[in-house]
Amino acid sequence: MSKFSLTTRLFLSHLLVMIVGLSSFALIAKLSSPKFFVLRLEQLERRGLITVRSARTYLIEGFETAWNRSTIWSVIVGGSAAGGLSYWLSRRIMKPLDRMEKITQKFAAGDFEERMPTSEIPELNRLGIGFNHMASSLEDVEQKRRELISDMTHELRTPLTVVRGYLEELSDGNIEPSPEIYVRLVRETKRLERLTNDLQELSKAEAGYLPIHLQKLDLKPLLQSLVERFSDQLLDEGPTLTLNCPEDLPGVLADRDRIEQILVNLLGNAIRYTESGSIITTVWRKNQFVWIAIADTGIGISPDDLPYVFERFWRAERSRSSYSGGSGIGLAITRRLVELQGGKIEVDSELGQGSTFRFSLPVAGRKDITLPEKS
Repeated sequence: MSKFSLTTRLFLSHLLVMIVGLSSFALIAKLSSPKFFVLRLEQLERRGLITVRSARTYLIEGFETAWNRSTIWSVIVGGSAAGGLSYWLSRRIMKPLDRMEKITQKFAAGDFEERMPTSEIPELNRLGIGFNHMASSLEDVEQKRRELISDMTHELRTPLTVVRGYLEELSDGNIEPSPEIYVRLVRETKRLERLTNDLQELSKAEAGYLPIHLQKLDLKPLLQSLVERFSDQLLDEGPTLTLNCPEDLPGVLADRDRIEQILVNLLGNAIRYTESGSIITTVWRKNQFVWIAIADTGIGISPDDLPYVFERFWRAERSRSSYSGGSGIGLAITRRLVELQGGKIEVDSELGQGSTFRFSLPVAGRKDITLPEKS
């Protein structure tokens, strides 16, 4: 039985139920009907309605013969009808599953467009809905995979083209070696190194393999240190950095190194795209979380681009990549680092007005915090 298909199992199970039912009916009728028939004849004789003593044996034999024939025909007709109905029901139940199998074969071939139709059977309909949700997720993953490969190719091609161009010109003697050329070559190789490091960091973060050492952390000294460090790097005509942090801010449960990495990413982006104005870092407590918001008066992000800011290689303007020096992976890493520490990250922005990135961290001492599981 273990080697039979689901269709065969359903058919045989229905057929077995039918056979047991018909056999029980035939057996009970065979054993009880003659006795009831004789009993009825005796009742009629006692009442004096008829005298059938001499014909009793003949009547009983005739009854048994008629009963046997009718039973045989009942079993044949009933069994055929029940078997046909069982087969039809089995095929009807198996039809969606057969289609699902064909769709999965298409998925394996790279075609993710087809979906399961609705079914009249509630259980199969729920299975189809779950299957379609899985198919949409797979299609989205495949699309992101293709975009990732395309973006990686784009990101790697630019510095490699620059390095190859200079090296070819130097080897052909068309340009003379100079410190400026060597500086450009070093800058491009550092860009390649930064890209590969970011990719490795993102891969570990999304897989949950980044080491996260949670401990009670006082955010205010860390924020003050970072704001002072970035302020020293700004030109006089650049934006001003401000920190608004309450004195009674509670400690958070976080990894100091990862929090610094998150803040450096967000502050660096704010400075990169804010030529003038202000960058304000605000900290506050809300329920059992501490929120940190970094608001700038920079170029902002359009509403169409806003849903994608935490995607890999996203940039509102890809042409700025060489200017900004970013790999387009920093925000994706930032989001995952926040999630791995039990928080969440959000963004509000208006084109030409500025952006506000804010993220939360659980207050130290919470018992109900649940960290994401490692993949």
